[in-house]
Amino acid sequence: MTIGGERDGGTAQAWEALGGAPELVERVRFEGAGNLGEGPLPVRELARATVAACGLAAGELAAVRAGGARDALPLVVHEAAVATAFVSERHLRVAGRPAVTFAPLSGFWRAADGWVRTHANYPHHEAALVRALGLPAPTPEALRAAVAGRTAVEVQELAYGAGGLAVAVARRYGDPQPLVETVRSTGQRGRVLGAAPPGRPVTGVRVLDLTRVIAGPVATRTLGLLGADVLRIDPPGLPEADDAYADTGFGKRSALLDLARAADRAVFEGLLAEADVMVTGYRPGALERHGFGAGDLLERWPGLVVAELCAWGWRAPQPWAGRRGFDSLVQAGYGIAAACAGPDGTPGVLPAQALDHGTGYLVAAGVLRALAGGGGRGLRFSLAGTGSWLVRGLAGAPAEDGGGAAPYAAEPWLRGTGSGYGVLRHAASPFGEWAGGPSRWGTDPAVWLPG
Repeated sequence: MTIGGERDGGTAQAWEALGGAPELVERVRFEGAGNLGEGPLPVRELARATVAACGLAAGELAAVRAGGARDALPLVVHEAAVATAFVSERHLRVAGRPAVTFAPLSGFWRAADGWVRTHANYPHHEAALVRALGLPAPTPEALRAAVAGRTAVEVQELAYGAGGLAVAVARRYGDPQPLVETVRSTGQRGRVLGAAPPGRPVTGVRVLDLTRVIAGPVATRTLGLLGADVLRIDPPGLPEADDAYADTGFGKRSALLDLARAADRAVFEGLLAEADVMVTGYRPGALERHGFGAGDLLERWPGLVVAELCAWGWRAPQPWAGRRGFDSLVQAGYGIAAACAGPDGTPGVLPAQALDHGTGYLVAAGVLRALAGGGGRGLRFSLAGTGSWLVRGLAGAPAEDGGGAAPYAAEPWLRGTGSGYGVLRHAASPFGEWAGGPSRWGTDPAVWLPG
């Protein structure tokens, strides 16, 4: 498929990785401009390809639920809507104020032999970083001095050893990772789904959301917009940042359960018994300790769709596979930050948290395709897998050099909606409008909606 004179290979690659029929890609049409900004890597192509793949999967499920073949209607992707949604956290205004994105101790710091990227947006991660490096005060000045006297890897290992987050900036790209893996197909079908309203192909589907921050929540807010009953579950001792949930809490409800408590565990198992989908965003091994790893879930509920998301990928060398991570850290550790470095060698960043947002749409697409196939499937995604695709699979696509697309206007794709946090100005979804804004994090009952 050719769009505006350039080959749209990204959509075909994403759709193929998801197992979609190649001929359906011809049904996609891109309209408008959506340049995300300057940079050496094809972020615009990643953004529109992941959204297009998700749209194709939604159309395929709609056709299946209507009783037709596994087909899809023509799909129009508005590039300005995609670009606006991919930086939704930047557009967010909570009762008029800008959202807080990165904390003072999150960023790049020069080490004795290179650079380190830290992530300290959550209080417990900041406290761990301060403790690991023996900072006299939690200030950028103290952190800068502490990092300068150590090697980058030393800072990284000290931070991780204390429960904090710091990654040495890699000078080359990491090992290849798959974009999506189907790790198990049980052969067992889930509930039979009848017809769905137009534009809402996931109506009646119950989704348990065990994800945090951006990537997983983007996937589940998309499923919620498409009609699913999405219930996010978090432990009470690990609060989400208000602004993060104000951005990604659309299309879902939020409840608290402590899986270490027998009563809460029983509630959770009751929810699982009636769920169709579970999306998880915890590092490998975290849920297995509670008996809720993907293998455990599919043994007990073989018709379930389980989509697992992690930072570094299940094929990453140890100890990275089991480590926590965020988009900014994966950019640093995977070699993307070095590729985006400025003329003075200071590491740079992609023009959007594209690993997060792109992976989110891919997770949603994988779930939609699994539902169209009847359920009973285990899928895996990672930020590193999306990064690997960006630097390798999309390498021939036009880079974000300012010439790939004209500037775009975000304003037509911004909305004002009431929420549990007050009136939000927020980015619209590329797939339509949410019925309302999010409640406050953790304030909803842990029950499925009736019907």
